[in-house]
Amino acid sequence: MARALLVPLCLWWALGPAAASAPPNILILLMDDMGWGDLGAFGEPSKETPNLDQMASEGMLFLDFYTANPLCSPSRAALLTGRLPVRNGFYTTNAHARNAYTPQDIVGGIPDSELLLPELLKKAGYTNKIIGKWHLGHRPQFHPLKHGFDEWFGSPNCHFGPFDNRALPNIPVYRDWEMIGRYYEDFKIDLKTGEANLTQIYLQEALDFISKQQASQQPFFLYWAIDATHAPVYASKHFLGTSQRGLYGDAVREIDDSIGKILKHLQKLGISEDTFVFFTSDNGAALISAPKQGGSNGRFLCGKQTTFEGGMREPAIAWWPGHIPAGGVSHQLGNVMDLFTTSLSLAGLQPPSDRQIDGIDLLPAILQGKLIDRPIFYYRGNEMMAVRVGLYKAHYWTWSNSWEEYSKGIDFCPGQNVSGVTTHTQEEHTNLPLLFHLGRDPGEKYPLRVLTLRHLIFWVVTLHTRYCVTRRDFFRAMISVQVITWGLAFSVFVGELAAKGIAEDASPSRSRDST
Repeated sequence: MARALLVPLCLWWALGPAAASAPPNILILLMDDMGWGDLGAFGEPSKETPNLDQMASEGMLFLDFYTANPLCSPSRAALLTGRLPVRNGFYTTNAHARNAYTPQDIVGGIPDSELLLPELLKKAGYTNKIIGKWHLGHRPQFHPLKHGFDEWFGSPNCHFGPFDNRALPNIPVYRDWEMIGRYYEDFKIDLKTGEANLTQIYLQEALDFISKQQASQQPFFLYWAIDATHAPVYASKHFLGTSQRGLYGDAVREIDDSIGKILKHLQKLGISEDTFVFFTSDNGAALISAPKQGGSNGRFLCGKQTTFEGGMREPAIAWWPGHIPAGGVSHQLGNVMDLFTTSLSLAGLQPPSDRQIDGIDLLPAILQGKLIDRPIFYYRGNEMMAVRVGLYKAHYWTWSNSWEEYSKGIDFCPGQNVSGVTTHTQEEHTNLPLLFHLGRDPGEKYPLRVLTLRHLIFWVVTLHTRYCVTRRDFFRAMISVQVITWGLAFSVFVGELAAKGIAEDASPSRSRDST
């Protein structure tokens, strides 16, 4: 553990004295409901994302990167706190495995007790701006400028509407503390054609902020969280009808063009080597809205709202010229929570020690190619639905949505329902846990019957849920119980399965054939 704690500091000093005195800018490009299969670099056949594909060729692709929850609000809360939603308050106990989010009529939001990434980055002299969707509370006490951001242009929610009653007006748009208008009224969105100029506005906000910060010589954190690919999908007039994938494809093309302009702007200003950029999405594509209003999760099963791979595995690209070798591909198991810890490491800061931080520092994987052993936990609401260890994934619940919703046509896995795997009533869960090998079966269609691995994953789950308070307690428990530690666990089943030729697949540090 002591060695692991030294890694961020060692990496930081390895960047040299200049880097130590001037931490890099941090730019997180967070998409909304964009799927793993929406980018050419991830296999989208029409190849209509040339700028993101170039970003990938100049940086590093993450093929095994996850969200912390398959829904907008809890995913964003996890990114900015480095903590699972079950810890940071974005979950609900009013029904089994129901996700929590913040619609306009909900009074809750991010708890005051949570420390958000921009609050901590201020300690290193960062100026912080959010552009786009906040989604962590509508009331004044949840305002992003009360949680570490210095500037905000965007909305507390998605561009839902329009509403025509005073009890529930259209979603507001803010510049810092001031409401400057509302969607559909002052910021037009044509629901018939999908035309809206919002992405262009968000692009210009980003370019202006970057220019201002470059002139000030102060490091910045820019959180560009736009929502054009969330239904109702929109694109500006110039991009309408330009893709092979309808309106959704038009929105993706405009986003791709905008990101290309942002990266070129960094290069033009001469600060691309001083700016760490990470692109990903908040959850999988919303298949319930596809194909006209939703994206693609590639070969993965289901989508947003579910804990199958299509709901939680995300496209992810890291870009940092002069630091990240071009054309890299990482099989590191990553999570949006890692962006919290990685950003702190970039800034030369340590994570808070008074709370459990679930995100890990990805810099060893990004800069040195070192893979870090860790499980991935798939939560929906307050229920842990599944866990991944290496290339193996065990589902403890596969309930995608209730039978009542399904019978009304609400289907988060349209055309993909798999007998005995996707279920709509809790009573159907008679053969759990279901175990899949994601390297050979990324679509999660063919459950395995390997008792040794199921036993291993059972203990990983047990220790996670039993010692969920702090990571220190978790690792102490793994030793004191004397049933499983990471080294012992892997050595036990590696020894038992070596003869079967599948041992390497269960060790994350040796997983090279992951999807």
